[in-house]
Amino acid sequence: MKRELMKVFVTGATGFVGNAVVNELIGAGHKVLGLARNDEAAERLKAAGAEVHHGDLENLDSLIAGAQSADGIIHLGFIHDFTRFAEVCEIDRIAIEAIGNTILGTDKPFLVTSGTLVAGPGQLASEDTIPDYEHSHNPRLASEKAVDTLAAKGVKVSVVRLSPSVHGEGDLHGFVPMLIDIARKKGESAYIGAGLNRWTGVHRLDAAVLYRLALDKAQPGLRFHAVADEAVTLKSIAEIIGSKLDIPVVSKSGNAAASHFGFFEHFASIDGPASAHATRETLGWNPTHPSLPEDLVSGIYF
Repeated sequence: MKRELMKVFVTGATGFVGNAVVNELIGAGHKVLGLARNDEAAERLKAAGAEVHHGDLENLDSLIAGAQSADGIIHLGFIHDFTRFAEVCEIDRIAIEAIGNTILGTDKPFLVTSGTLVAGPGQLASEDTIPDYEHSHNPRLASEKAVDTLAAKGVKVSVVRLSPSVHGEGDLHGFVPMLIDIARKKGESAYIGAGLNRWTGVHRLDAAVLYRLALDKAQPGLRFHAVADEAVTLKSIAEIIGSKLDIPVVSKSGNAAASHFGFFEHFASIDGPASAHATRETLGWNPTHPSLPEDLVSGIYF
């Protein structure tokens, strides 16, 4: 069966992951309409071969117009401001609802980005794991709850859950660069307690392939996991960072951990293994790029 080529509206199209997704879609023959909030972003989209759609995540009219003029939507945009996390999560929820209600009654696929950590820390999260909306206080859950509301209306909206580490060359603002920056400033590469808590990882180019494949398989409420490394311990990450920076690798706990990591303590302590078995089976997705440990050892972050 011949794959249908689409015009895809992409938010977050010039971001670390979004740029890779745009290139992947165009390379596969799709057309891309990329959301641009300024002239610099517009020029980057033009250089990549995409059409430019001016607007931003808080301009709902721009989101609605973009969704209306496309055959499918990939929502990658998110305001990465942890100082007002609840507020930006609410902005994301409103944006998802605006796009979803716009395409209600159509067959347009709509991919919404979330993270594997929202599925439920401390357990092996699968694609079937639905967050505990009632008892969790994580503001990021609002995005997936909005997806479920739209799916119940029949919108062909699915979730792509990214790993906490989407890594690769050009990663400047992700979790790994944050850990490296803290280690440089403190003169120590630290982990919390025994350091056996686990992150998942995926190379950004493998994630981009997943988005392209998922666009063809989107179904109401379906989850996909962008997970290549299912369980990388924070201790192993800290050890590589320490080796590369030639600084001590230490365990921190209690007030010492809070002092070392600051606001990042929560992320440095969370245990979030996740599997991608169903995603691989459904999409035929097979990650081929370096793992998180391999990227760290290679030196691209240093």
